[in-house]
Amino acid sequence: MSKLAQKWDAYSRLMRLDRPIGTLLLLWPCLMALLLAAGGMPDIKVLMVFVIGVVVMRACGCIINDYADRDLDGHVARTKSRPLASGEVSVREAIILFVALGLFAFTLVLMLNPLVVKLSVVGIILTVIYPFTKRWTNMPQMFLGVVWSWSIPMAYAAQTGEVPASAWWLFAANWFWTVAYDTMYAMVDRDDDLKVGIKSTAILFGRFDREIIGLFQLAALGCFIAAGWSADRGLLYALGIATFIGFSVYQQRLIHGRDRADCFKAFLNNNYAGLTLFLALGADYGISAL
Repeated sequence: MSKLAQKWDAYSRLMRLDRPIGTLLLLWPCLMALLLAAGGMPDIKVLMVFVIGVVVMRACGCIINDYADRDLDGHVARTKSRPLASGEVSVREAIILFVALGLFAFTLVLMLNPLVVKLSVVGIILTVIYPFTKRWTNMPQMFLGVVWSWSIPMAYAAQTGEVPASAWWLFAANWFWTVAYDTMYAMVDRDDDLKVGIKSTAILFGRFDREIIGLFQLAALGCFIAAGWSADRGLLYALGIATFIGFSVYQQRLIHGRDRADCFKAFLNNNYAGLTLFLALGADYGISAL
């Protein structure tokens, strides 16, 4: 493999292009927000900006996360081969790539209205702060929930020029859901995190982790229902909610024994939960338009 190909491979892994799960978990609630804000089909330009923006900003988040953890990742089994931790990518290269992607994302946002631009500035600040919260709080997943949900008010602002009160039901739903699934993710690394000093809700919740995750799943469910109710959604969305419940129960079964592989499997399963709910919402709007 040529040096150029090796470098691109390292950059792509730094941006997690080889692991799209995070992008997808960001994408489903963002697309749901666009559907709800538009009352059906969103503006095509807005849709394209947000789809591309999700991919780019997830890459930015991964880069700044690995920059913050570059001295710790080498001590964690799951992360020791990451490009910054292994030395495949230098700190300078990572910062340049982060800035370039951030500027590209901001250029995309400039195609939209001033409110979206203002919200995007807050979004990039939150993205930069998040990785460092693992040093000073046991609740970084709760901060990540805000970062992971910030595209929702931005989507409403882009589509309608404002952020109505109803948008915050979806924001809250995604916040609760993010804390639940990212705690499952943190359960995978809990033993290593305790050794190197990384904090997480998996550590904070301790032996009550499964029960508290269940409460967050229940709260997310209630807020997803409220988001649909505020938009007068019908039977197909209700079926999506029922399926979401099924996925949540399955995830609880997976994390019951706290096995690392099963906890990671439970985390990954959330992609299907989000996809199903988005498709149900889209189908519900499609049927009502007939």
